[in-house]
Amino acid sequence: MVDEVTLYRAPTTAADADAVAEWLRERVDADVGVRDRFLSVFGDEDGDDDQDLAESFAEARVLSPYERETGNTMVGIVRYEGRAIENPERGGGVIYDGLAVQEILNGLLPDEERGLDHLHVPLVDRVVGTWGDHDGRWHKRVNVLGQPGVVSVPGLYEAPAKPEQYYEEQQKHALLSGNAPPREVLENEVEGEFLVADDPRTTEALRGYVLQCYHYLETGEDFCDDADCRLTNPHRQPGVVRAQLRDPEFCPAHAERYRA
Repeated sequence: MVDEVTLYRAPTTAADADAVAEWLRERVDADVGVRDRFLSVFGDEDGDDDQDLAESFAEARVLSPYERETGNTMVGIVRYEGRAIENPERGGGVIYDGLAVQEILNGLLPDEERGLDHLHVPLVDRVVGTWGDHDGRWHKRVNVLGQPGVVSVPGLYEAPAKPEQYYEEQQKHALLSGNAPPREVLENEVEGEFLVADDPRTTEALRGYVLQCYHYLETGEDFCDDADCRLTNPHRQPGVVRAQLRDPEFCPAHAERYRA
């Protein structure tokens, strides 16, 4: 049984961990707290283990969407990972093996907090993925269930597929200007509902993905099959909007459990 939940802030993102925690407290029978960024709380104060941690993240890098093997520990890559650990705003543009990242973070937890009665949920600013044996490719994920439950803020924007027109407009704008188009341009020119980087609805949408981490550790169940429930795992952005930003919050069974 989960008695305690600790969320960790992702200061370089639009996610508000304190607001998520407040929402969660009203729905679960556990003490819910918030700490600063996970790698700041459990990082090595003396810097002795920074090199090992940087190498671990370098080993978790996805090299190709269609190659199961991960890892590039060349000196430059390890230095990049070290800089990203110290200054997270300097990271980005990389996909990591989500299960490997989960293992790295689990290894940083103190022994007295590693039990399944105390769930840790780091909101992270890295894109994580899992390997699909069914189609032989990596898939970006919003969360990776387990201990800790890893929730990727950029994964919220990148993992569920957007309408095809979105990618067409993005490419067109990049060809003309060399940069990605502003969110407002895409929202005005592309039909359909979707979230993009730094979306003001980020915190609201992430609430369900954090609850999924709790639900999995508490019940052993993963995702709900009901497309209207916050515990579902849609593969497309309109499904995310439907499940996380529209009423009802939950299917009947989970509404009873989570007091909605």
